[in-house]
Amino acid sequence: MSKPSSSETVLGAARSSLAGRVLVVTGLSGAGRSTALNALEDMNCEAVDNLPVRLMATLVEQGPATGRGLAIGVDVRTRDFAAGDFAQTIERLRAETASEIDLVFLDCDSDVIAQRYTETRRVHPMASDRPLADGIAAERRLLAPLREAADIVIDTSHTNIHEFARILRDRLVGVPVGEANVLVTSFAYRNGVPRDADLVIDVRFLRNPHYDPDLRPRTGRDPDVGEFVARDPDFDTFFARLTDLLALLLPRFNEEGKSYLTIAIGCTGGRHRSVYVSERLRDWLAERATQVDVRHRELSFEETNQEEAGR
Repeated sequence: MSKPSSSETVLGAARSSLAGRVLVVTGLSGAGRSTALNALEDMNCEAVDNLPVRLMATLVEQGPATGRGLAIGVDVRTRDFAAGDFAQTIERLRAETASEIDLVFLDCDSDVIAQRYTETRRVHPMASDRPLADGIAAERRLLAPLREAADIVIDTSHTNIHEFARILRDRLVGVPVGEANVLVTSFAYRNGVPRDADLVIDVRFLRNPHYDPDLRPRTGRDPDVGEFVARDPDFDTFFARLTDLLALLLPRFNEEGKSYLTIAIGCTGGRHRSVYVSERLRDWLAERATQVDVRHRELSFEETNQEEAGR
């Protein structure tokens, strides 16, 4: 009998962890609420979208079905919805029911949301009578109290469907108290700093392989690119001081009960220096954290675009 794959093992852990929990999924329109609910269905949650707030409260009071979780989607289109009042509703339900309730807020860059609405030709719920950018800005202001009250905030600006599902699963399943779950992500400054980053490290001072014609088309995962970056006269000192800093910070984060830590490593294009440093840092962290993962934001974008172009 074959052993289950690591992905099957993690998915099984998610299904077990979410049993009996209530997840209220909200956030900006176009940030991926429907995608999140589909992913949660795969994790053995019953998913319900856009119930009136009054009926949602009734459903939460009944609790999830035996052995399952309950995921409820809520946004500005939901009947009786008001951001400030809704946050209070969540607090009241937490006090009055035996269910564990998590408020999940999906955030996204405004220009990415605008692009998504433009591509799908759908009308933003708050832009029927005004420019799209104004509607997105108004919704962001309206939902600010919910973002502040959220237990989990996920930025979907630079994720594909599969990455989003993995991040959502990891954030919800969590890790044992006192241990850190670390995500190292590389990124390009020209595309913006990841919103969910806890620590941001700028590696643009390192020698840039982009200016070597042989290395330019490769990435930081290529050994030749890694060797080029590592030969920078300041690399060893930089990396030693970075790991010394993290060796100090990780135990303190653990003591504070911070179970999920995102370290963002940025360079100009997000393909060479930041990728190599992220890979090196992942290897160093693997011996010091319960779970360590690495994500290369710009490379993921390139791979997604190539897949779509090949269809």
